[in-house]
Amino acid sequence: MSGQRQLLIVEDDDVFARTLRRSFEKRDYAVRVASSPEEAEGLLGEWQPGFAVVDLKLGNASGLACVQMLRAVDPAMRIVVLTGFASIATAVEAIKLGASYYLAKPSNTDDIEAAFERAEGNVDAPLDARPSSIKTVEWEHIHQTLVETNFNISEAARRLGMHRRTLARKLEKRQVK
Repeated sequence: MSGQRQLLIVEDDDVFARTLRRSFEKRDYAVRVASSPEEAEGLLGEWQPGFAVVDLKLGNASGLACVQMLRAVDPAMRIVVLTGFASIATAVEAIKLGASYYLAKPSNTDDIEAAFERAEGNVDAPLDARPSSIKTVEWEHIHQTLVETNFNISEAARRLGMHRRTLARKLEKRQVK
């Protein structure tokens, strides 16, 4: 493993994790995969990666907790958060907790590797003048509340002032990952 870049992939989708692993190994990364924050923490006792790719939703666990744990272990680690259902709220939280970058799925190895290389923000990033739709604003509010309640559906529904089943139906239409 000497000379290789060390990469930890924290992803609960086995097929996607295997695909990412193979792709990064072809690029001369030494890769280990964990499917939960606890499994990732166990790997860190014996091994210190310089890079990590973390899925935002890991089964019933939050990838944000994993980002926080990884940052505490190594403040210099380059962490990229991936999610199938991106929102502004989770992007902000991921960056606050120590992620280097936040990417929406589908993202490929090129996207992730480019994100590892970005050390600073881009002041020339285009400003989107398109206003958010009501559905987008509602979804981001729901997702922010879920993050605040550590993905506890009952508590999130209470804070949102809606019935738990109503929230569950909304989440079925647009799953949180």
